Amino acid sequence: MANERLRAALLQKGVSITDLANAIQVDPKTVERWITKGREPYRKHRFAVASYLGTEETYLWPEALTREQVASASESEIVTVYPHRWAVPRDVWGRLFASASEEIGVLVYSGLFLADDTGMVRMFGEKADAGVRVRILLGDPDCAEVAQRGKDEGIDDGMAAKIRNVLVLYRSLRERENVEFRLHATVLYNSIYRADDQFLINTHVYGVPAGNAPVLHLRKVIGGDMVATYAESFERVWDGARPVGF
Repeated sequence: MANERLRAALLQKGVSITDLANAIQVDPKTVERWITKGREPYRKHRFAVASYLGTEETYLWPEALTREQVASASESEIVTVYPHRWAVPRDVWGRLFASASEEIGVLVYSGLFLADDTGMVRMFGEKADAGVRVRILLGDPDCAEVAQRGKDEGIDDGMAAKIRNVLVLYRSLRERENVEFRLHATVLYNSIYRADDQFLINTHVYGVPAGNAPVLHLRKVIGGDMVATYAESFERVWDGARPVGF
């Protein structure tokens, strides 16, 4: 059976069979067999192909890794776990975003602690000026989901007020090239802070402010799927959100 996922990945990236073969140092006929006959490459070649195409090995070859291998790789994606967001050192946040060379992503309801840090906001601007794509997803202050989160945290309308405050605090980024803002109306089970393949995941706990909830520091490992799961979640919320009209 043909590997249509591999074929589609090549087309999406504008990569030919010969290009891929040269990049990973195999015969073009070998790559062609991977596609047309569904042959499964050796693991080192699967890694090389996935890395070159910027996708997941488990997406291109879903049956290639056993559950145990995926579980082991996913566990290795955990850098550390913090019991509370306030326990994450500021320099960890700074190093996270400073490491970005391609993309910064923030998915929150308000994320006031971040927007209120002028050094972080300045870094976002500098990264955008350097060509890094910066995407910031905030809760729609007028939606029912934000109202419910405010009620759950015991601050009621305070949640919507915090979001409006954050929009003001980000005013220096509003017209910046490579910076995009959107508002979502999603029930968030966690906040996501992304810098390329590193993530800080702030879990949400019912009745507990996000600052008191745990944070997972994750780093992408080939063969793991934790980071991919959160990255896909971010994209789903992004696709359903609306641009901010400043």
